[in-house]
Amino acid sequence: MTARRDQHFLVDERAVERILSVVEVSGRQVLEVGPGKGVLTRGLLDRGAIVTAVEIDPVLVEELRGTFAPEVADGSLQLVEGDAVKVPLPPFELVVSNLPYSISSPMTFRLLDMGFSEAILMFQAEFADKMAARIGTPASGRLTVMVQTFAGVKRCFHVPPNAFSPRPQVHSTVVRITPRDPPWPIGDKRHYADVVRVLFSQRRKTVRNGLKSGRGIFGADRVERMIGSLPAEMLALRPEALSLRDFAAIAAVV
Repeated sequence: MTARRDQHFLVDERAVERILSVVEVSGRQVLEVGPGKGVLTRGLLDRGAIVTAVEIDPVLVEELRGTFAPEVADGSLQLVEGDAVKVPLPPFELVVSNLPYSISSPMTFRLLDMGFSEAILMFQAEFADKMAARIGTPASGRLTVMVQTFAGVKRCFHVPPNAFSPRPQVHSTVVRITPRDPPWPIGDKRHYADVVRVLFSQRRKTVRNGLKSGRGIFGADRVERMIGSLPAEMLALRPEALSLRDFAAIAAVV
């Protein structure tokens, strides 16, 4: 068997049990992205979840319709064919998914924009480590800052390659993401995201020089106001050394 569209199908029932032990799903609206062969889908349904499963592969969608025909008929499962990063999604409360590696970043950002109660997501271990890294250290990056600005992140457990078919070349990690209000006020989320993206795109440069590189995005006048308003010590740092409060302060300069 070869992976479809970068998807490695979860086949280990013990891993499914561990994922579903992290959060109560009974009676709750659950979004599953990339159900594949439906192993996790079955676990969710057996525990009383009301599931919307989004699958991009039409062949897999047809297989799922056959496998879960009774659940589709009674409304406990809705199958959506399409790219989960782009297609309209019905309301949901929880997200429980073994995400295809290729959409980990855009799907995480989309979910944070939409809002949810909790997400139990499986990522490539390296991606999960970056997401959960400590802010203000060399391990942090754009993903770290953007996720931890708007959510709490907890690594739950690792999943070995032999839990999947076909086996990936890397280990995976299940992560629990819980949205929360930013610890420091964020006036314009889009501008905040632009600040974080611009600075980390020049992560070896100081904040001062990183901001200068963003003149085309922020405008030359605003960049000058940022540089003129911020403490010299902050401007001399690299973005990986900034705190969430620092990023909020930079984005707050109008």
